[in-house]
Amino acid sequence: MKRLSKLLWVMWPLGCVPFVVLLWQGLSGALGPDPAKTFVAQLGWWAFIGLLLTLSARPLALWLKQPWLVALRRTFGLLSFAYASLHLIAWAWLLLGWDVRYIGDELSKRPYIIVGVSAWLCLLPLAVTSTRNSRRKLGKKWVRLHKLIFPAVLLVLVHDFWIQKSGYTEQVVFALVLFVLLGWRLMEYYKRRKNAQLAAFSAR
Repeated sequence: MKRLSKLLWVMWPLGCVPFVVLLWQGLSGALGPDPAKTFVAQLGWWAFIGLLLTLSARPLALWLKQPWLVALRRTFGLLSFAYASLHLIAWAWLLLGWDVRYIGDELSKRPYIIVGVSAWLCLLPLAVTSTRNSRRKLGKKWVRLHKLIFPAVLLVLVHDFWIQKSGYTEQVVFALVLFVLLGWRLMEYYKRRKNAQLAAFSAR
């Protein structure tokens, strides 16, 4: 248990490494001809990776027979939310200069931004209620609330496809990984439902 606790603490510094690297690249001029746009895009990329890792923790724990991996879900989820928040802030700050008029115009002219903001809004209550105390207080409601991760990750996928103008290889790979993870959860759901029905039938 102590080792797991130490691992969870180590995950935070590790999770911050991509952000530090991006900052260094931005300050050193290594982000290409449009560093602000690349910086914003890379933050969004890491937010998506965090979501996929969050969804992967449980199936990997079962497939690899390493139950401790499930404990990483919360950390991956919070890191994903942190990168998504930085992505949103960097977009409004670096690309639009916090100008409310520009932000309003962007939201009205580019629906994919609304999709991205909607994904962030789905993640917000998950981050707020990520504590053990919240889980204890909410009970079954907590489980239902945290299913918002599914519409969130689908919205992120749509957002990612929409902003891409050419070369969809990466997006297709992400989509395949996501649908494998969602397909596995769907099969698990029907398996549990079938077992519950069989148990109820046997009890008669």
